[in-house]
Amino acid sequence: MRILIADDEVLLRDVLERLLIDAGHDVVGTAGDGPDLVRQALVVDPELVIADVRMPPSQRDEGLRAALQIRARSPATAILVLSHHLQVRYAVELLAADARGVGYLLKQRMADVERFLSALDQIGAGGTVIDAEVAGVMVARLRALDGDELDLLSLIAQGRTDVAIAAELTIAESEVARRVASAFAGLGLPSIADGGERVSALVRRATQR
Repeated sequence: MRILIADDEVLLRDVLERLLIDAGHDVVGTAGDGPDLVRQALVVDPELVIADVRMPPSQRDEGLRAALQIRARSPATAILVLSHHLQVRYAVELLAADARGVGYLLKQRMADVERFLSALDQIGAGGTVIDAEVAGVMVARLRALDGDELDLLSLIAQGRTDVAIAAELTIAESEVARRVASAFAGLGLPSIADGGERVSALVRRATQR
């Protein structure tokens, strides 16, 4: 993929660039702040943007804001936002409208290189990847559900496919579909097959409760 990286930590940016190049990706640019990220994205038209949430000038949420701007201008651009700390509100802003081709991970997940690269492939292909800790916090707000349903919805909120969920829970895919339909009905949500739409629906419901 053609990937644009944004992070104000030069060492981390360099390490990530080398990792991506070694994995066969094309790093088309690097940025150290939000405005530069947006400017470069307009020029190089990346397939995937990887952005740190907090960047100059204010060290708050410039990376997230820049990513959302890029997504608004180019909906086909995949987005992965990285964060040092668990901030559910950032994930909500990123996911509520359209979670397809979107990821939100804590930076420490990069230590597992194979899984990190797999997550990039999934996001680039239009899938959704959400950090397990973030998904767990969001789904925990749905207190009307029992423990098994919360476990199931946490996997859905992470962007897992029915195949992956079936393997995780050691049940048949047909049983996953049945349980998902039941849990969504309990939340007053329609049955949704698309993974990204499922995540978006769960995020919106979790923030309403």
